[in-house]
Amino acid sequence: MTTSWTVVRVLRDRTAGLYLAGAVVSAFGTSSLWLASGVWVKDLTGSDGLAALCPLALWAPTLAGPALGTLADRTRRRPLLVGLELGLAGLLLVLFAVDSPGRVWLLFAVLFLYGAADAVHDAAESALVTAAVGPDLRGDLNGLRMTVTEGMKLVAPLTGAALYAARGGPAVACLDAVTFVLAAGLCALLRVREQPPVRSGDGWRTRTAEGVRQLWGQPELRTLVLAGGTTMLLTSLGSATVYAVVGRLGHSPAYTGVLYAAQGAGSVVAGLLAGPALRRFGEHRCAAAGIALTGASAIARAVPSDSVVLVSGAAAGLGLPCVLVAVLTAVQRRTPGPLLGRVTATAGTLVLAPNVLGLALGAGLVELAGPGLLLPLYGVALLLTAIRTAQRAASASRTASRSPSDANPA
Repeated sequence: MTTSWTVVRVLRDRTAGLYLAGAVVSAFGTSSLWLASGVWVKDLTGSDGLAALCPLALWAPTLAGPALGTLADRTRRRPLLVGLELGLAGLLLVLFAVDSPGRVWLLFAVLFLYGAADAVHDAAESALVTAAVGPDLRGDLNGLRMTVTEGMKLVAPLTGAALYAARGGPAVACLDAVTFVLAAGLCALLRVREQPPVRSGDGWRTRTAEGVRQLWGQPELRTLVLAGGTTMLLTSLGSATVYAVVGRLGHSPAYTGVLYAAQGAGSVVAGLLAGPALRRFGEHRCAAAGIALTGASAIARAVPSDSVVLVSGAAAGLGLPCVLVAVLTAVQRRTPGPLLGRVTATAGTLVLAPNVLGLALGAGLVELAGPGLLLPLYGVALLLTAIRTAQRAASASRTASRSPSDANPA
């Protein structure tokens, strides 16, 4: 009942419904290309290492998130989003030239630019949602966006792989380009009254630093963002063990697709529950619960049992999105509109950039120790992070409850 009411709340709002439809279309194209790009590089070069660099090329631009987010505060967000989506559609056509090992660099260049544009897109999108959707609906909308994004990961990679096998990489790039054109059209239909951007003579560095100071100057928000970053670091370290886990179970590497499907199913459920949970418990408690569940799933994944590993994957899929939705909703709620692009991008860097470090470090650690040792260590660290986040929430609640009596002593 709660989940169905969440969907109804969002879809009966025209702006929220259009935004969600655009997210579905974009997520389908992105997820299709995500898998196909690695297979494409592997087929052209025969190198596992080069294929593994594809997700790194997409993630790397998040390191420049604070600077990229400044773009989202310098212009109206809806025209910027439409322009980015059409620009990416055109950029993807470059991939038709990737037909030999010597041109693989073009694919990496496109993926890097794709990631950079996505960082600006996410910042502008967050600011646009704040202007277009009321605060009581944002948690539901952010949760449902997570649901559709993760839901697309269940079907889009298979579609991309089938299209790649039938028609090759350029066909997948064309599919992704079409989805961006459709998303641009849906975005253009949004009815949003945006405040004109604040004109300032300040330079790029000054404006970027302003967004960083805005985030860092709020202890509650800073703590939540850092907890999210720690969670993503530890989760990415655990992700590096996935092939070792599959090997312990006696399956071929292709079995990882089953694990990702289980995780995706958990994420779909998480997105439906996130909005109601945020309204009931608040961002810090939701994040703490999500981190704790992610930690427990990491420990369980060390057990060499198919059923336990599959359940742990679903649990991780349920826990991690709760953390991400809580962080995004808190940023939207606590940040003034003119600064929201920069603050969103800065928070995105602090939360998502640890993935880059975790993927690289985890690949080295799994060569030194097996998942039976590493995963419990990562899980315990996640549980400690959850405890710290919950303690922060309890401290904030006590402070809030004391404020009225402090202000009006007997």
